[in-house]
Amino acid sequence: MKVLVTGGAGFIGRWVVKQLLSDGHYVWVLDDLSNGRLENIDEFITHKSFMKFVKGDIKDTVELDRLFSNGFDLCYHLGASINVQDSIDNSKETFDNDTVGTFNVLEQCRKHNVKLVFMSTCMVYDRATNSSGIKETDLVKPASPYAGSKIAAENMVLSYYYAYALPTVVIRPFNTYGPFQKTGGEGGVVAIFIKNKLNSKPLQIYGDGTQTRDLLYVEDCARFVVETGYSNKVNGEIVNAGLGRDISINDLAKLIVKDDSRIQHVKHIHPQSEIQKLLCNYEKAKHLLGWEPKVSLEEGIKNTELWIKSTNLI
Repeated sequence: MKVLVTGGAGFIGRWVVKQLLSDGHYVWVLDDLSNGRLENIDEFITHKSFMKFVKGDIKDTVELDRLFSNGFDLCYHLGASINVQDSIDNSKETFDNDTVGTFNVLEQCRKHNVKLVFMSTCMVYDRATNSSGIKETDLVKPASPYAGSKIAAENMVLSYYYAYALPTVVIRPFNTYGPFQKTGGEGGVVAIFIKNKLNSKPLQIYGDGTQTRDLLYVEDCARFVVETGYSNKVNGEIVNAGLGRDISINDLAKLIVKDDSRIQHVKHIHPQSEIQKLLCNYEKAKHLLGWEPKVSLEEGIKNTELWIKSTNLI
């Protein structure tokens, strides 16, 4: 197939691109590099099935029109503003990227009859209230403009399935981590903790650290993302992916550094947008796609630490 990946130079995007190339598809990448990095996809540029990298913006309808003239079979839409704090500080930018940008991509998919896989987020949910985890039918709670923008975009994506019979699917991966994730302030908690451990710096936890996260290894996430594009069974659906196990941030820090004296608690920067318990129920993905995670948290952390060491990011 001919496939477009928006945000394909980002952390999850590069793994999606890798999987698609492995599966034998022709791949185009659109990314404005505001969050993504060209180094993430360097190894693919000379691949015979990697067609083109376009530095462009999903808000640029002229660029999108030009790009979609390639006649894609499938579009994985991962391009977005993804930082919760940034969305609180600048809600318009997040809305323009995550909602208006998604509308622009949707319009192109409708015009050219291209299936759209829309990357949403577990941050749209309210807290998990039981041990079986959050299901797709559970309550959403837009506790940040980021979550609100994603929910708005989700509704547009599903409306195109019902109004135009356009094959679309909304996916909600839980907190994803692994190699190629940024280790700075805009990175994920696992990468930041590991970098601080390797640099002999304290691991700083916002709030009391009892909040939990369901951490999904990036290769498991990319496999899920790609497979939702291949299957008609998930068209018109919302589908979760996660490890199915949550861990408190306190316990995560202890697992990574194994030294309580190196853990610090600091004032939370956005407590109003904190979700106290995130635990994924991925039964729907298992039922419809036969997908389930393969990499344990302990193995994933080990892989991530080895990668961070190997890149001199410390």
